[in-house]
Amino acid sequence: MKIRFGYVANALGLWDSSPSKSLTFTRYAALPKDERMEKLKFVTAQNLLHTKRILHYNIAHEIEVYRLSSSLVPLATHPEVMWDFITPFKNEWDELGRLIQQFNMRVSFHPNQFTLFTSPREEVTTNAVSDMEFHFKMLKALNALDKGVLNIHIGGAYGDKETSLSRFHQNLKQLPNEIKKQMTLENDDKTYDVEETLITCEKENIPMVLDYHHYMANMGDVDLPLYLERIFNTWIDRPTVPKVHISSPKSDNAFRSHADFVSLDFIMPFLKMAKELDEDFDIMIEAKQKNLAMHKLVEEISKIRGVKRTSSSTVEW
Repeated sequence: MKIRFGYVANALGLWDSSPSKSLTFTRYAALPKDERMEKLKFVTAQNLLHTKRILHYNIAHEIEVYRLSSSLVPLATHPEVMWDFITPFKNEWDELGRLIQQFNMRVSFHPNQFTLFTSPREEVTTNAVSDMEFHFKMLKALNALDKGVLNIHIGGAYGDKETSLSRFHQNLKQLPNEIKKQMTLENDDKTYDVEETLITCEKENIPMVLDYHHYMANMGDVDLPLYLERIFNTWIDRPTVPKVHISSPKSDNAFRSHADFVSLDFIMPFLKMAKELDEDFDIMIEAKQKNLAMHKLVEEISKIRGVKRTSSSTVEW
């Protein structure tokens, strides 16, 4: 069983390297009209440059699993802006794409919590489609459609899960098929549990990303070992192995919040469960200390009897 590890967005320790520098609409609108586009391009250029620096960090540390920042392009979906963020930066997107392809990186995006398809309000679904289109354009510009995914949650329950799930399937029809092919769904820490998410994924032929921390916060009646093989099987027709999100609670009182690092004791039951299945998969670390938490966890796991470390961010068990 081979496990590759990755992290989210920022490589901590790199000086001034945030790929998520922002420009609010209020600030944008306050600028003279002839300066607005220049400012948009300036911030985007910074984010793309910092992404390149982070990708080089990943290459140097043999990290093949990485979640790109959803904030690479400011105001890309704002109805009063909606600018062309691909053409002016074609060389930059192409360069990032070459790095991703050359070094076999598995990249992804995680659109925000407002990108959902369960709302009874039509404008919410319209905005969700727009946001997914934005992320799809970035994946395409990066030449990463082969393995790249757009991961979201099912959405809200609005007091009636059955009706909301039915609405999810209906609203999802508004998403173009080429974008739906890049989509994955993740179980929630409060609303839709592992079983509900898995059934939805199986119905829509969408791969499921298991979030173990969310499962521990929202187990429902699910005995996870009975579901893990089915979850992994949702990836069977895809060119990549299954992906799992890992984090651990900040405290007993803030159980749903992510800690700075990942507790090996907390995730060990899952690792043993996966070992029984003995299939390759990737782990995305969602800890506050990002790449530093990833390195620390890989070090700890590599000390387990029977585990062999094969690179900076990969182990075999």
